[in-house]
Amino acid sequence: MTVDEYLDWAAGQSGRYELRDGFAVAMSPEGAGLAEKKAAVHAALLAAIRARGLACYALPDGMTVRIDDVTAYEPDAVVYCGAKLAPSAIEVPEPVIVVEVLSPSTRHIDLSAKLGDYFRQPSIAHYLIVDPERPRLVHHARAQGETILTRIITQGHIRLEPPGLELEMAEIYGP
Repeated sequence: MTVDEYLDWAAGQSGRYELRDGFAVAMSPEGAGLAEKKAAVHAALLAAIRARGLACYALPDGMTVRIDDVTAYEPDAVVYCGAKLAPSAIEVPEPVIVVEVLSPSTRHIDLSAKLGDYFRQPSIAHYLIVDPERPRLVHHARAQGETILTRIITQGHIRLEPPGLELEMAEIYGP
């Protein structure tokens, strides 16, 4: 399937899917702990955007990020800037930040294929991988040219430039 065919198909399906190399892949149900961590990340992104008064928006999982003609992912949170998307939009065309919270069923994809794929999307400046079990956030950031810088944050805060927001680890993991 192409991404456009997939989006039409997925609209009529129950459950969640991603499109990987032209094939729809079902996403496993998730436990309460994972859902809570995803909610905490989304809330932290919203708080950081509001604190800086940025013209950006944070959305929870459910939105699609197109990688190419046959691959589209559904990150656990996404930030985009500029004009607000239409209420009927199901795709974020120019995300700046994508976030994945690790789960047993997708850990291998989140740490490998998605890392390379997300940075094929020119607008993505940051890919955050959140460990749901302990305070550890892996931050991959676009640098000059083809370079991707990686940092591991376990306490304090992380600054994401662009768009110019700061995330507090305590907001994601608690004190």
